[in-house]
Amino acid sequence: MSKTKPEVTFVKTQSYSITEALELTKKLASTKFNSTVEVHLLMGIDPRKGDQQVRGAISLPHGTGRKVRVAAFVSADKEAACKAAGADLVGGDDLIAEIAKTEKTDFQVAVAEPAMMKNLAKIAKILGTRGLMPSPKNETVSTNPAKAVEELKKGKVSFKNDDTANLHAIIGKTSFETTQLVENFQTFIDAVKKTKPASAKGAYIKKAVIASTMGPGIKVSI
Repeated sequence: MSKTKPEVTFVKTQSYSITEALELTKKLASTKFNSTVEVHLLMGIDPRKGDQQVRGAISLPHGTGRKVRVAAFVSADKEAACKAAGADLVGGDDLIAEIAKTEKTDFQVAVAEPAMMKNLAKIAKILGTRGLMPSPKNETVSTNPAKAVEELKKGKVSFKNDDTANLHAIIGKTSFETTQLVENFQTFIDAVKKTKPASAKGAYIKKAVIASTMGPGIKVSI
């Protein structure tokens, strides 16, 4: 006679395995829409020091479940390839001029080829203050911008610690299977661990929390 697995109950002060935490996250999601699942990490770094910044990019095996609008700043000979890869906005100096004039940025991430970076200086303040400036560190500056666009559309995520040493990322939707979310989480954590600054001492990931949109934060044992 097989025993049924006891149901996990949520205790705010308790830490859970990643599988338990994600099952609780799905169970406790309170929105009527398909909630986003987020990871929040408190890092053991000094964010004031330039050599202790944690940033990178990783393609999640099951994507994020989100539709991301991507802008590609490229030369004319690369426009067709970027459009075919799924870029929502594609252009060079014409697109830059339009953004400089209207200050509208109807996209969540921007990709650029290296040759276009000097031209982007014209709108660097607009993009920079909105966290949209392409950067080699999160692989949004690429000699193959079409490939970068394709990866972003499939669910590639960038991460960077903030001024309080916290790091945030989206790993999927509550509609995902728990096993898919676990794989996305582990892929993300492995990428973060690989970017550990050499000068960071002590516990690198001090705290990990999983939460759905408007759902409670659930502590994860790592």
